Amino acid sequence: MAKSWEEINSRIAAGEAVVFTAEEFAELARDEGVSAAAKRVDVVTTGTFGPMCSSGVVLNFGHSDPPIRMSRITLNDVEAYGGLAAVDTYLGVTQPSASRGLEYGGAHVIEDLLRGRSVRLRATSGGTDCYPRTEIDTWVTLEELNQAYIFNPRNAYQNYAVAVNSGDQAIHTYLGTLLPRFGNATYCSAGALSPLLNDPTYRTIGVGSRIFVAGAPGFVAWEGTQHNPNQNRDEHGVPTGPAGTLAVIADLKQASAEYFSAGSFTGYGVSAFVGIGAPIPVLDEEIAATLALTDADLTATVIDYGVARRSRPALGRVTYAQLRSGSIEVEGKTVPTGPISSLKVARRIAAELKSWVAERGFTLAQPLQQLPQPGTQGVRPLEIRTEEAI
Repeated sequence: MAKSWEEINSRIAAGEAVVFTAEEFAELARDEGVSAAAKRVDVVTTGTFGPMCSSGVVLNFGHSDPPIRMSRITLNDVEAYGGLAAVDTYLGVTQPSASRGLEYGGAHVIEDLLRGRSVRLRATSGGTDCYPRTEIDTWVTLEELNQAYIFNPRNAYQNYAVAVNSGDQAIHTYLGTLLPRFGNATYCSAGALSPLLNDPTYRTIGVGSRIFVAGAPGFVAWEGTQHNPNQNRDEHGVPTGPAGTLAVIADLKQASAEYFSAGSFTGYGVSAFVGIGAPIPVLDEEIAATLALTDADLTATVIDYGVARRSRPALGRVTYAQLRSGSIEVEGKTVPTGPISSLKVARRIAAELKSWVAERGFTLAQPLQQLPQPGTQGVRPLEIRTEEAI
């Protein structure tokens, strides 16, 4: 049994495609078998909603009269990048406010824009003959901007670590506050709903894939930063730790604050919760077998963040079913677990994307280029060297 991209897209266009979420497909495969599920279903939708720090937006403000070449730019007192063209900028979600610190940052500015609020734009310049204005102080809304698009260099991590802390003091991390002496464990993944866990070797998700980005139709623009296909993999070929990532792009004006939410982690800083969903064509039984995996089949590695080193100790693997049960065993101790991503919203994303495909004719795009495959590249560390050592 095999289907082609063209066949599946024709069925979508005709309103005849059979579309299941990943959880629904796994249930069908359990009841009827992988082969029967593969024959019956054309597309499986996935979703994830969690903090994705490597995110931001490109904005174009338009020209004032007289015009200005903006060199130092702030939005609601949050610094944006001033090294682009005269009135273009990139605003990253983790940039903190100069006046409010870690409680407000780039992610909050983006959410304010999405919610239709006015944002204060201030900029300075050295002045030139063609851009004589040297400062500007005004207010802008999303609707008034020429272009405003999401461009996130690293989203939708393919699995991630389960974080614990063996130390004697609580520590504040991008995975939340970790209590001392294995007082808790946190994790960040939608598990069996997560896009890249359903396509572990990147057969269907690649450059040019049409996806769901923060409520808007978007695309995979490139491999994400820190894309590491050479992570250890289990018997299903699924990574057991942080592996593939996606760089994504979408129109901010079509996005929704329902699927983009600012947040601030105590003692760490600002981040943004971003909703990502990907439709996966059921081309053959090999793809169907991975789509049929459940939280009981997928594992993540427990990492001790109490050791402040680049390479932290690995303390074993646990399944996502165990994580969602509320506790795991670490070093002989029962440790309570808690997610920092939202399974509820991930399910909502997968369901909405299902309606896009089944009811709105959202066709699939075969990748223009595959993401780097296992064995082709890894992640290089940054070594600290002196000038004399070069």
